[in-house]
Amino acid sequence: MSQDRLQGKVALITGAASGIGEETARLFAEKGAVVVVADIQDSLAHAVVDSIGVHKACFFHCDVTDESQVEAAVNFTLLKYGTLDILFSNAGIMGPLAPVLDLDLSLFDRTFATNVRGVAATIKHAARAMVSRSIRGSIICTASVASCLGGVGPLSYTASKHAVLGIVRSASSELGVHGIRVNCISPSGVSTPLPCKAYNLEPAQLEQAVTGIACLKGIVLKPRHIAEAALFFASDESAYISGHNLVVDGGFTVGNHAPTVSTTTQAP
Repeated sequence: MSQDRLQGKVALITGAASGIGEETARLFAEKGAVVVVADIQDSLAHAVVDSIGVHKACFFHCDVTDESQVEAAVNFTLLKYGTLDILFSNAGIMGPLAPVLDLDLSLFDRTFATNVRGVAATIKHAARAMVSRSIRGSIICTASVASCLGGVGPLSYTASKHAVLGIVRSASSELGVHGIRVNCISPSGVSTPLPCKAYNLEPAQLEQAVTGIACLKGIVLKPRHIAEAALFFASDESAYISGHNLVVDGGFTVGNHAPTVSTTTQAP
């Protein structure tokens, strides 16, 4: 596929100062897009912009739990670049790790404020900009394998990612008439600062755990794999795909994880 798949496109990426968002910002810029790096981690975000190049990226401080900041980020993008072709609503938090019996509902609400209301706000304001300018844009959200099944993440996080999937499906049905596509990506555990910090694991430890439960062997899930999935949704190669949840998990969510008997072992 061509190196300029996103040439002339403008992308707004939330949570772009580290992890999946950072990797996607770099990849989008490599493929020709101009990227607005939106995050609350100012110093990290500035470093990402500097490493990409100020001619290809810029930073805007944005806390997605504050709708006014989301609207301001969209308006900044339009004012600076004149358009908004791609939204990658990626910002999220893990939330409390406590089981339901010990659940702190104030922390539950905080998780939903970021992972659900933040996604809804970014879609709302990005879509308004696209509709008003007749832009056939692409909106991409980060969900999780926790959007597909329970037991692979904390309750608050799992519930929030189920909600993200619902938002994507509903928004895609509403925005399709405007030519706007809305999709999401559901990664398995990726060795980014978010899960590593939450579970107190080194990246190699998390990668080993995820590799062990995946059906697909011989490859380790990296942030670049998720960025490549986002690139697919952002580009014209996915021009007729909307409302889709692309699970990037090495077959984990569809595999049989029960112990199996080796077919090379002879029965007694």
